[in-house]
Amino acid sequence: QVQVLESGGGLVQAGGSLRLSCRASKRLFDFHTLAWYRQAPGKQRDLVAAITTIGQTNYTNAVKGRFTISRDNALNTVYLQMNNLVPEDTAVYHCNRVIRPLLSWGQGTQVTVSS
Repeated sequence: QVQVLESGGGLVQAGGSLRLSCRASKRLFDFHTLAWYRQAPGKQRDLVAAITTIGQTNYTNAVKGRFTISRDNALNTVYLQMNNLVPEDTAVYHCNRVIRPLLSWGQGTQVTVSS
């Protein structure tokens, strides 16, 4: 059963912006802290940003001041606004909950930043 659907990735030049969307099932959205993770080629998957059910947010240091995570309760959707992108942000971005066990990983959405 698919519980999240990620979209919004693409190819962008350094300094550009993208907004990722994660449409979640209502039960997942209403009861879980959700997060964006990313996995670059040859590297482990890391948490990038998280948002609780009441809108509290947390970011990894590498994206603080550039990325903003938000949620739309009417659409069961979590967003990741990414500004001032750098080539090191290139990765497949996934949406998942924070609490273990994590859900099965979907396809994610590819973000590629050219220099």
